[in-house]
Amino acid sequence: MAAPGGGMGGLGSLGATEALSVAQALSLPAEAYGNDPNVEMIWAMKAYQHAEVYFNLISSVDPRLLKLTRLDDVIYTTFREQFPELQIDVLDPDDLKSSAAKEKWRPFCMQFEKEVEDFNYGTLLRLDSTKDYTEENTIFSTRIQFFAIEIARNREGFNDAVFRHITPAPKTV
Repeated sequence: MAAPGGGMGGLGSLGATEALSVAQALSLPAEAYGNDPNVEMIWAMKAYQHAEVYFNLISSVDPRLLKLTRLDDVIYTTFREQFPELQIDVLDPDDLKSSAAKEKWRPFCMQFEKEVEDFNYGTLLRLDSTKDYTEENTIFSTRIQFFAIEIARNREGFNDAVFRHITPAPKTV
C-alpha cells in the first residue's frame, strides 16, 4: 500500500466483488468472528483508508475551514473544557494510552456514544500534526478522540503546516 496522500492501496484497490464481500463481513455482529485475523485486516484497511482521505483533505483545503461533523462546536468546546492543557501539536502517546489517560478519556468519549456514529471505532491519529501518517507518527485511537484532537488542531492552526506544505503559495505580482 502507498502511504496516505500518495497512490492507490487499501480498500480503493479492491474490485466490486471484493468490496461487496468486505461490506457484508463488516455488517455481521462481532460475535460471529472471535479473533479472526481477516476481520482485523479489513478493519485496519478501513482505518488506513480513513487516514488517507483525511490527510488528502487537510492537504488540499484550509483546515481552519473544515467541518468534520455536525457537532464540531460541541466536540471542540467539551474537549477543551475537559483537556485544557493537552498539547495537541505533537501528542504524547501516554496522553491517550496510559491508565490515567484512559480514565480521563472514558467519560469524554462516552458522552458522545449516542451523538457520534461509531464513536469508539478504531481510527489512526498522527502524533505530530506537521507530518504525514507513517508508522512512527501514527497511533490508534477511537473515532471521537480523533475528532476531538483534529477539530482542535484545525481550529488552533496546527494543521496549517500540512496545508501550507502541500499547497503552493499564491504568486505575488
